[in-house]
This record gives sequence, structure tokens and C-alpha cells, in this order.
Amino acid sequence: MTSIRPGTVDRAANPAVEAELERLPKLPIVELRRRYQELFSAGPPKAFGPDLLRRSIAYRVQEKAYGGLSREHQRLLDQLVKAAQAKPNGRLDLPRRIKPGSELVRTWNRRTYRVVVMEKGFAWEGKTFSSLSEIALEITGTKWNGPRFFGLQSASCREQGGPKPHDGR
Repeated sequence: MTSIRPGTVDRAANPAVEAELERLPKLPIVELRRRYQELFSAGPPKAFGPDLLRRSIAYRVQEKAYGGLSREHQRLLDQLVKAAQAKPNGRLDLPRRIKPGSELVRTWNRRTYRVVVMEKGFAWEGKTFSSLSEIALEITGTKWNGPRFFGLQSASCREQGGPKPHDGR
């Protein structure tokens, strides 16, 4: 049951944690509810069946042994919760993550511009910029939403007929 995900710290498996995780599928629901109460200091929601109880318990056991979410991931989840509360029936869009090394290509005024995505920022014409908006300003001379300028607008914006990137004057 041990696997190392990319980006995680390689920690030796804790035999006690592994043993508990292996026992979970065999526990009756009464025992699962008791263990949930121990771990969360509250009774499980009535809607939680055995599968969700097992998953919740497994997560909490591993969280206590190996640590929880990173601050970055916790912040992202908090943002998604706020967005969901603001638009209960709306669609949530995850922020795009462009892999370092990717190249963004944009034609503007019959000239093609190539920007390389770096770990921290963007490279264009031998300089490093912290945002695509800075590069769009350099190219056009006017303020632009950088991701929109480079065609990175979300699918939901396109589906709703929102603003589209210009095709280069």
C-alpha cells in the first residue's frame, strides 16, 4: 500500500500505519464508527457508509503519521471552497498550471513571439518576467491580461461567449 507520489518527501513506511490500513477493509461498521470518533473527536456524519468511513480514517491515520497537505495545496482548497460557496451551482475552474519548459507562441502585428515558461516566471528575448501581462505590455504597448493575450483563457469563459484573444491587428 506504500507508494511515493512525485513531489512528496520519501519517508519510510510506518509499520503501525501500514498495519492499520490493511485492517480497515475487514472492520465492521461499528468499529469503523468508533475509530472515526477517536480520530476526529466527533461522530461520523450519518450519511457516511463503510467505504467513506474507511477512506476518512485512512486519510487521517496517514496525515497524523506523515503530515498533511502543503500550505500551497491547503490554500488552493480554501480558494475552491470560497468559490463554491459564492456560486453554489456554478462551475469551478482550477487554476492552470503550465509546465516549465513549455513554449507559448503568439502572433501580433504579423510578428511571432515565443515565450518559455520557467519554474519562476517567463523568459522572453533574453529577459525573465514575473508575469505574462508584463510581456504582453512590452509587445503591444498597452495593458493586457497576459494569459488571455497568449490564449490561455479558461474553457468556461469561451463556452459562455466571453472575450476572446485578438488575432493580431
